[in-house]
Amino acid sequence: MSTTVETVSAAARTAPAAVIVAIDGPSGTGKSSTSKAVAAQLGLSYLDTGAQYRAITWWMLNNGVDVGDPAAIATAAAKPVIVSGTDPAAPTITVDGEDASGPIRTQEVTSKVSAVSAVPEVRTLITELQRSIAASAEGGIVVEGRDIGTTVLPDADLKIFLTASPEARAARRSGEVKGSDLAATREALIKRDAADSGRKTSPLAKAADAVEVDTTELTLSQVIECVVTLVGEKQVAK
Repeated sequence: MSTTVETVSAAARTAPAAVIVAIDGPSGTGKSSTSKAVAAQLGLSYLDTGAQYRAITWWMLNNGVDVGDPAAIATAAAKPVIVSGTDPAAPTITVDGEDASGPIRTQEVTSKVSAVSAVPEVRTLITELQRSIAASAEGGIVVEGRDIGTTVLPDADLKIFLTASPEARAARRSGEVKGSDLAATREALIKRDAADSGRKTSPLAKAADAVEVDTTELTLSQVIECVVTLVGEKQVAK
């Protein structure tokens, strides 16, 4: 019996501390790829908050809500049921029980998500959902988005803000979509940045205590290694 107790105690001492990691930044900086890889490597849960805003936008487009009318968006905001899976190896998202992982990535949703996510009622509902998911992740979680360190999880154990030049970001995004125009992609990214940074409710911003990582000249592997090191340091210090 004593051997069992000693084994359990040893495991408890060597188990890494559960940490909440907030990774923010604009589109094309490598947030999703980095966050998923870091979570998988360290055995943490993972949450793509942007997918949740895409999901509610997709639902509104499918249900005839005028996404150009903030009042109509606010009225409909609480209707869809959005459920996010937090396995970094296979993250899922459903809306009213329907798999939405593919449909939310269409250009139509991409072009409308900033307008929908700027509505305060939408942000309040989604923020509450995100906080609930983070709180229930007993082993720790990596949460990526645009306002995680500043608004959603201001008390996160570690906050990271990824940046990259518009040119590098556009090149990455164009590489993801065959036949896309590099100049048009760059222009769209800059427009999205302006919308996200300029909105009144929870704008895209770097938290004062966030670690900034410029990914312009880094490979994905280098970015992942950098973030894993930062998380590891935080786990040891906690």
